[in-house]
Amino acid sequence: MSWLLGDREMSDFRLGVLASGRGSNLQSIMDACAARQLEAEVVLVISDQVSAYALERARAAGIPAVYINPGNYQSRQDYDAAVVEILLAHGVELVCLAGYMRLVGKVMLAAYPNKIINIHPALLPAFPGLHAQRQACEYGVKYSGCTVHIVDEGMDTGPIILQAAVPVSDGDDEDSLSARILEQEHRLYPEALRLFAEGRIVVAGRKVSIV
Repeated sequence: MSWLLGDREMSDFRLGVLASGRGSNLQSIMDACAARQLEAEVVLVISDQVSAYALERARAAGIPAVYINPGNYQSRQDYDAAVVEILLAHGVELVCLAGYMRLVGKVMLAAYPNKIINIHPALLPAFPGLHAQRQACEYGVKYSGCTVHIVDEGMDTGPIILQAAVPVSDGDDEDSLSARILEQEHRLYPEALRLFAEGRIVVAGRKVSIV
């Protein structure tokens, strides 16, 4: 079965961003929207961390910023249901994970089928999970990079939308490689969102086509 995503009539694609940390990818998305590099708007930012700087970035831009405390919910499903309720209330059409440190479960996936995306600092399927840049340095690869992918129930296992390669130098450590990969993340994530907003993403099983 194929899914054509982003086919719509509204002028601005409504984005919701989930973030747990500083929100540098959130900032790149907001900047791209403000510069009209994509016809989209961040309408909501949610974090599971009360001190996440991503919330401050959103508030500074006049975007609703919501902290949802996982400790107030008995299960991941209950927490995800609360997140979904707020996303739907704000009319979010596409959910963007930007340094969101929680696995997305069935509740959210059912509410947004093939409409939750993530960016990961490695060339998936290599080096999923935490500390991908450290894994790349320790393994001795010559290239790493970043991947924008659709989220499924696994950890960094969903269909791949876009990738960007970054050379790994002999003197690289986790910090230096992370910095260069992050530059590509800030370019690649808005580009993937532009394709969604233009209705050019087609998902068929594990394969994503750009039309």
